[in-house]
Amino acid sequence: MNPHLPKTTGRHRRTTRVLAASLALTATTFGVAGCDSAAAGTLEGSRLELPVRGGTAVVDTASLAVNARTAGGRELVLSGPAGGGLGKPGPVTRTADGARWSYPAKGLKATASSERGRLRIKLRADRDGSVSWPVTGTDRAASALQLPRGEGLDVPVRDAFWNASAEKGGLAGGSMDVGAELALPLWGYSMGKSGVSYLTPTDIGTSLRFASTGGRLRATAAHAFDAGEGTRDYEVSFALTDGNPVAPAADYRSYLSQRSQLGSLRKKIRQNPATGKLLGAFHAYGWGEARTASGVDKLKRLGVDRMWLGYDAGPNPMNAAAVRAAKKAGYLVGPYDTFANGQDPKTADSPTSAWPDRVYPDFCIRKADGTPETGFGNRGCYLSSRAFEKAEPGKHYLADRTRKMVANGADSYFLDVDATGEAFRDHGKGHEMTKAGDREMRLARMRRLSENLVLGSESAQPWANQVLAYNHGSGTPVSNGLWRLERDRKTWGGWAPGNAPKMFFKPVKLPAELATAMYDPKYRIPLYETALHGSLVNTERWELSYEKLPEQKTTRALLAMLYNTPLNYVLDGPTLEKKGSELAALQKYFSPLHRAAGTEQLTSFRWLTGDRSVQRTVFGDGALTVTANFGSRAHDGLAGGCVDAKLRTDQQPRRLCPAQLNG
Repeated sequence: MNPHLPKTTGRHRRTTRVLAASLALTATTFGVAGCDSAAAGTLEGSRLELPVRGGTAVVDTASLAVNARTAGGRELVLSGPAGGGLGKPGPVTRTADGARWSYPAKGLKATASSERGRLRIKLRADRDGSVSWPVTGTDRAASALQLPRGEGLDVPVRDAFWNASAEKGGLAGGSMDVGAELALPLWGYSMGKSGVSYLTPTDIGTSLRFASTGGRLRATAAHAFDAGEGTRDYEVSFALTDGNPVAPAADYRSYLSQRSQLGSLRKKIRQNPATGKLLGAFHAYGWGEARTASGVDKLKRLGVDRMWLGYDAGPNPMNAAAVRAAKKAGYLVGPYDTFANGQDPKTADSPTSAWPDRVYPDFCIRKADGTPETGFGNRGCYLSSRAFEKAEPGKHYLADRTRKMVANGADSYFLDVDATGEAFRDHGKGHEMTKAGDREMRLARMRRLSENLVLGSESAQPWANQVLAYNHGSGTPVSNGLWRLERDRKTWGGWAPGNAPKMFFKPVKLPAELATAMYDPKYRIPLYETALHGSLVNTERWELSYEKLPEQKTTRALLAMLYNTPLNYVLDGPTLEKKGSELAALQKYFSPLHRAAGTEQLTSFRWLTGDRSVQRTVFGDGALTVTANFGSRAHDGLAGGCVDAKLRTDQQPRRLCPAQLNG
């Protein structure tokens, strides 16, 4: 497996409002009648008014400040003026759907238009530089910030924890790379019964900075215009919402659908029926006995009807007999692999880092100074996806590797790193590429793999949602403190023993700040699932197995059922003996729910109590309704620490109280 670590370091309100209607609307019905034609808006001086769904947007062409007037008559601040100023603007020219103008001092050309109910503002630079905009969260009515860190967070803007510095687990003073560190290229704010969604499709080169101003969290985007990086264009789409916390993700799902960029798990199952075995499956990496035929049989005898079983790239992969047993049991089997790391074959510490010929060092990604981009765990180098794509027609390095990895009959594949946000600029002679080019090359090879294998990758970004069937990692709202903890091998565990590495199997107690930042349910919301449920299957990070964090087990089980996402495990012989029956009971509860709703979209999320301890989701048109009580007191007959799930065909809800299973 991948031993590298990333380099990056209000008051509660009662609401039972269902999610904005936009969640269920299709691409063809999303726009408001007239928004793209007659609604070209009005221009008076520097004040440009454009119609948007739910009201009118007002752009100040002199400063890029953006306000809105809702259909109900509320005035909202969507963005303050651009930070640092833009200089005197050029004249404004009307267009069919809006206007265009310039900022000569910054070398920027701007366009604003009304498109399918959204305000779309685009900036194009004729020189390298940067802009700090939009400046968000400045409206006095702003009550909560929605942030797609992992699955998603809803942060009350006055919350003391999140207003603390990033070093203390909060957000203030910190910055996140939108393309690399956020699971979706968006953020949002709730403003009572209104809200705003910010989509940034030009996520490469864009970051989001957080500041605590007067005890309130603000988020300001910054975009770097860089010709060499291919980031001279910057785009932000604004949409008014009903203030529901997952509305920004619903807006993004519609945005993807309108552009034919939203994948369908149903379609993936039609193209490769084995993909259907993901529905109802938990995910686990097997070690020792768990990757043998007898281990597979033990799982089956426990009553586990679906599993995704993976194994690392070490010297003892699952053999053909184990794979046959897994397939007979109805499970998927997949090796861990990565095309991103290269080392000298004579000294490589992992089979996945050893390549033939001169792949290493010729395919190494090179920095501007010609030095290689250091690889996983500070060993070897990152390999250029463009170098591989150029060589593949003649050399078949990737095809040969894959053929070797699935010679045991494996029908799934986990390709580490490829779908993550971390992309590279390559200056290597003959295989130069931008970060956007790196994404394109990775997509090309993942698309080939997905034709015959049930493909997954790490912390999958939405640009890869059409080629992947599953994703390990985007379920976890990683706080920077996690990386520090994982590097503390004495506390976290290392790579020994070989048949059950402590970094996977050793239970760990999270520091209080880290536990709050990652797993406090009052801050957790299903942004990723709202955007992509029904496109691919999402889990938590592979090194955070269900048993790794004992104090979070109940919360994580409730979140998994509430979001209709699988739990992930690491298994060996002793774990199967000790925890197998608990795993089987959890999977037995999950399986029919996921089979019924895994291909559906998440259509509603809401809090049922003012303290947010009781939460409800709905999938499809009522195909599945789930209510989870994260609190200690019963609510409407549902005990604390328990979850009720009701399929459309059920007369009574199905109840699960995970702590009662914990042996």
